[in-house]
Amino acid sequence: MKFLFYTHSLISDWNHGNAHFLRGVMRDLVRRGHEVFALEPEGAWSREHLMAEQGPGAVDAFHRSFPTLRSTIYGTNFDHEEAVANADVVIVHEWTDPKLVARLGRVRRNGGSFTLLFHDTHHRAVSAERDIARLELADYDLTLAFGEALRQRYLRAGWGRRVFTWHEAADAELFRPMPEVEKSGDLIWIGNWGDDERSAEIGHFLIEPAQALQLKTTVQGVRYPKSAREALKRARIDYGGWIANAEVPRAFAENRVTIHIPRRPYVEALPGIPTIRVFEALACGIPLISARWDDAENLFRDNQDFLFARDGAQMTRLLKDVLSDPAFADELVRSGLETIRARHTCRHRVDELLAILGTEGSDRVRNKLLSGEGAE
Repeated sequence: MKFLFYTHSLISDWNHGNAHFLRGVMRDLVRRGHEVFALEPEGAWSREHLMAEQGPGAVDAFHRSFPTLRSTIYGTNFDHEEAVANADVVIVHEWTDPKLVARLGRVRRNGGSFTLLFHDTHHRAVSAERDIARLELADYDLTLAFGEALRQRYLRAGWGRRVFTWHEAADAELFRPMPEVEKSGDLIWIGNWGDDERSAEIGHFLIEPAQALQLKTTVQGVRYPKSAREALKRARIDYGGWIANAEVPRAFAENRVTIHIPRRPYVEALPGIPTIRVFEALACGIPLISARWDDAENLFRDNQDFLFARDGAQMTRLLKDVLSDPAFADELVRSGLETIRARHTCRHRVDELLAILGTEGSDRVRNKLLSGEGAE
């Protein structure tokens, strides 16, 4: 089948975690023999920031890291009707321009034989509710929400017709243990600053414990204001800025432990959504300690796959325990890897997507799946 993804950017992962997941999903679809293309808008802020900060070499590096992926940049004169007419499945990300979201829905309503899906991987349904409420989703066949709490939000609000939970996951072809890499650091955190959604938490769960334990610590991510960079410097934490997602597995492998600090909207309003870095860290075989979030869907085994810290003091104690007890650290790694490999890879998510399309897709898509097209 032919899959077409409307994404904010496939090429750039600058402050754009959804690119991680889409790359893994697209690569698995290609592996199964499907045709897969991405479309991304001219002037996308993630790609523009990446180019301004890193130069064209970052785009070249994307193509070297993901040679099977194809993405076209569209402008105002792009013929979207022609693009979707040749597709079997069209998946539209929620960062897509609202006018284009509506336009694609009209194409489907007016006889398009493709299956049209809306894909939400953000917290705007609770933090910017009006933006989502204004989207014209009535003509979309399906909605994919990256957590059950988000799915329920769509159902209660009457946004779209059929809504399915489709969590993010790790691209296990890329995110894997690298035991051959020598450890050179103690603690690494890979995360963007965001919009002050976890600024206090970064202090409590990262800066203070790292300073108290005098850990050799590295932070990678973007959008850190001057005050945050100065706080890291005072704590003798190395700030490395942006890191290409393809380079993250080696960065994890060079360190002995990592942490997760969820953004406040997910903790307070969308329980059960860990965001993608938890999946990726565990897939790389690094011990993980997370600030508290509600694993409402039992995605992981509590205090087996990783550890929860309720506050900065407990984070400090747990970091000390993991770093001083290799057997304990190894058991966390084993358990986390086991759960990822059993449940949370992009291959699993493609299985889930094809199962949904097999029962809820258009007649054309269901018939192709029944014929075994693109099956494992």
